[in-house]
Amino acid sequence: MKNVRKFIALLLVASVFSCGNADDDVSFDINQRELGLGKEPDDCLGFEQNELLLSIQDEYTTLPGKVSILFKVSDVSGNPISGLTADEFKIYEQGRNDDCFKTISSSESKARISSNSQVFQNNTLLVLDLSNSVLQGSLEQLKSASTSFIDNVMPDSTPDSFKMAIYWFDGEDELHLLNEPTSSATELISAINGIDTNISNDPSTDLYGAVIKSTAIAEGLIKSNNENSIIGAASIVLFTDGTDQASRFTQAEALRAVNNANRNISYFTIGLGAEIDTGILEEIGKTASVFANNKEELEATFNQISQRVSEQANSFYLFEYCTPKRDGSGDNNLVIQLTHGGLQGAVQTKFSANDFIGGCE
Repeated sequence: MKNVRKFIALLLVASVFSCGNADDDVSFDINQRELGLGKEPDDCLGFEQNELLLSIQDEYTTLPGKVSILFKVSDVSGNPISGLTADEFKIYEQGRNDDCFKTISSSESKARISSNSQVFQNNTLLVLDLSNSVLQGSLEQLKSASTSFIDNVMPDSTPDSFKMAIYWFDGEDELHLLNEPTSSATELISAINGIDTNISNDPSTDLYGAVIKSTAIAEGLIKSNNENSIIGAASIVLFTDGTDQASRFTQAEALRAVNNANRNISYFTIGLGAEIDTGILEEIGKTASVFANNKEELEATFNQISQRVSEQANSFYLFEYCTPKRDGSGDNNLVIQLTHGGLQGAVQTKFSANDFIGGCE
């Protein structure tokens, strides 16, 4: 129902602002400005309303003539789209002598999806409730589910651009670090195996504090990446079997942290048992939430979320091609169109061809 309402709202907003042209700034705000650095394609192309959203995160050029665009792809409900290939994209350019855009051959321009490891960093924060009820009632199932989650989410090649950290909380005013961000699944699983019933000294549950503190950590990781000219994204995956008991922070403060967070932070929640508040966990886990009725279902719910986390991380693409534009042509408009599964989306940006010559690889 939430996705349906969001889709209807999107259509209403789009119908109001669909009359702009290529020279206008984007005048609408979809999913916290999902088009990123881009904007709607020029009307002269005659494209239909976007069914897929290409959110440009970064763009740059490399001599002698390569154009690189890093973007995230999702549907209109915010669901990430992974597994795309270069042949699903079309390139259109508009130079100063063009009334509209001209198609650029993908094969002649050597268009490709390239490794984004040099310009993109993804971090997953696995945040576990280790309050007394978990330690005494479902610890072994949680450890097994967490291990399965790590196996499913961490790439086989374990690139440095993809890392996971593990934190845990109880009733203390601290989000405890179990394992710092690493690309090693073995290291993470070893940390999970080391959890025992004596790890916590406070049987209460500081759920809202964990949300606020994990958000701050994710924000810090993205900021650090940006300072090193790397685009950052993060997924917070929070497990709990209850509600906030510490009352150190309010529900409103926790939800404000979630809703005001960097748009490249995704939130997932996993709830266990009958004492959770599913409504609150759905608000915190605005990207996706799943619930297990009992500890025997825990691993299956973790596996559900692991698929979504992997899709989120793999929905960022570095699309590159060799442009035919050369030095002297100045700034040129660029539209990238995606067709996937019967759906289409497109985004417009521009690039400078200063000093461009032939010979691009």
